Amino acid sequence: MTTLDFESFWAWLLEHPNCLVRVETPEAVLYDDADLHWFVGTDGENLVAQAIRGKRLAGEIFIDRERVAYVQDAGDVRDGEHVFELVSETEDQRFVAYAFVLTHGMEEENEAVH
Repeated sequence: MTTLDFESFWAWLLEHPNCLVRVETPEAVLYDDADLHWFVGTDGENLVAQAIRGKRLAGEIFIDRERVAYVQDAGDVRDGEHVFELVSETEDQRFVAYAFVLTHGMEEENEAVH
């Protein structure tokens, strides 16, 4: 498992919203579908991932960057689903606050360029 800082991951993700399969928190999951498109970016001061059907919002997850200590690349875990876990840490615990599942990883893109 590789780790990276949140800002590097977010900058990369902004270039790949159409590669999203799902966005998860412990409380909610947004799934991709043929008639949805993704928006990943900012809504005012908030970081957000939104699933949009036409011009209507189907679902959104706000990302609190202050909760994210680092991002771990869990790799290709199932049938081409590449998981990035945004990890939150406190003095007592470490847990995945958000997960972004994409159709490819960062290394796969870098290998294709060379």
